[in-house]
Amino acid sequence: MRRDDLCHPVRQRLERLPAPFAAHYGVVPAAPPEDAIPLGPYRANHERAIGALARVQVLAEQFDDPYIVSRLLTRREAVSSSSIEGTNSTLDELLSLEEEANDEQRDAARQVQDYAMILDQRVVEARARGVELFTPDLIADLHRDIMRSDKDYRDVPGRLRSRVVWIGGVRDIAYSTFNPAPPARIEACLSETTAYMRCEGMQALTQSLIARMAIAHAHFEAVHPYRDGNGRVGRLMLPLIMAAEKQVPLYLSPYIEVNRQAYYDALKGAQQQLDWAKMVGFMSDAITGTVEELMITRDALLALASSWVERRRFRGKSAALRALDLVRNYPVITAKRLAQRLDVSIPAALTAIDQLIAAGILQERTGYSRNRVFVATEVLAILNRPFGTEPILHG
Repeated sequence: MRRDDLCHPVRQRLERLPAPFAAHYGVVPAAPPEDAIPLGPYRANHERAIGALARVQVLAEQFDDPYIVSRLLTRREAVSSSSIEGTNSTLDELLSLEEEANDEQRDAARQVQDYAMILDQRVVEARARGVELFTPDLIADLHRDIMRSDKDYRDVPGRLRSRVVWIGGVRDIAYSTFNPAPPARIEACLSETTAYMRCEGMQALTQSLIARMAIAHAHFEAVHPYRDGNGRVGRLMLPLIMAAEKQVPLYLSPYIEVNRQAYYDALKGAQQQLDWAKMVGFMSDAITGTVEELMITRDALLALASSWVERRRFRGKSAALRALDLVRNYPVITAKRLAQRLDVSIPAALTAIDQLIAAGILQERTGYSRNRVFVATEVLAILNRPFGTEPILHG
């Protein structure tokens, strides 16, 4: 880490690292700022993001739009956030794992499943508890749950690191771009992060939700409290912050994944130069881009649902007709799951599935006579397309 890359206030926060890295220094980040952040060239980005948040909020509150809170959004978030850190699975693998409970599934898919399940539980908790949710104990719980299936993690999940880590430079600290807080300082710095997230100072009056998300995220990553998994925990906290403040949560990792270098540059600017405006600008663009992607996907799924209804004559209130809405949310599904969600018998669910197969809506994937899994391939094609591109609809 080069001192010349650090602004003067950051250089004032340098502290010598413990052996065997005593020739190097780590940054003890100052508490997150509570004053208003001058946005400069990013003001327009910020205003667009505020408008995008309002648009999503209206859809969720006035129109009771089910896709805005679809489980598939959390699954895409889990896949992308894990991919950024090198844990590669696919949406199809994750959805299959949730249906099949197959012990032979890859470890990566199980790690991604852990991430998705945490979101399912914690978003609900954040809505109920508000900002009081954010404590060091929560951070420890999130890390413990995220890392529990990672067989390569060498520390105890949820326990603050006792070793020196660095960002950049691969295996040599001499070439790092940023050295996070020394181990002895982590606990105090993390307490400052979570106090900021609880809005215990003036920031709720002087900063927007978007600014607070950006600053909290960058500060947490500067502390870097664990040997690994910091990025996943930090990105997971973003929808939790939104839910805690009664905003419909957005899942930003798919945007971050395709704009990875801009994300790293924004984090580096905040950590090395205290350039909070650049981080707020990136967070604003992530929100705007995510809402645009959300609307594209939503419209494509609505168009697909309309085409499904026209493919055959469904009896009113039949299990097959009711299943159409369900398979948009569960594009990989078993007869047991369908029966449970529709509150019908297994034979009735199988009859509905046969009708959907005949209409080209579902396909059987396993080839088994028992424990069969059915897939709505058109839904997966919409969800798996490159971020921000228009889907191609058939039929």
